Amino acid sequence: MITDELRKQLADQIKTLFNAGYAQVGLGGNSTSPAATTIDVPSSAGDISFSGASASAEKSQENTIQVFVEALGSAISGEVIREMGVSDTNDNLLARVNFTGVGPFSSTETVQIFLTLEVE
Repeated sequence: MITDELRKQLADQIKTLFNAGYAQVGLGGNSTSPAATTIDVPSSAGDISFSGASASAEKSQENTIQVFVEALGSAISGEVIREMGVSDTNDNLLARVNFTGVGPFSSTETVQIFLTLEVE
């Protein structure tokens, strides 16, 4: 058993890791593996934190973190996005989520992807 205080502190650390890192969106959509080190198929936007996108995390409860990734259509124009990943500043993949493809996007659209993590 871990205490409520440890849950809270772990959630704080996870939030800090996600806010210091960067996000990617990709075209791959196969199943995820805890041993993954990268997203499957990066989009032409590559590291979207430097090409018209942003990633941020905040706590919605004491032990729950919401991760938000937003990519501008100009960075992924014409592409169908099927995965997102967030890495830390050392390029370690912290999370990867695959989903049913969305898109293709026009250059004037924006895609928002949300990931909820709960420390239990």
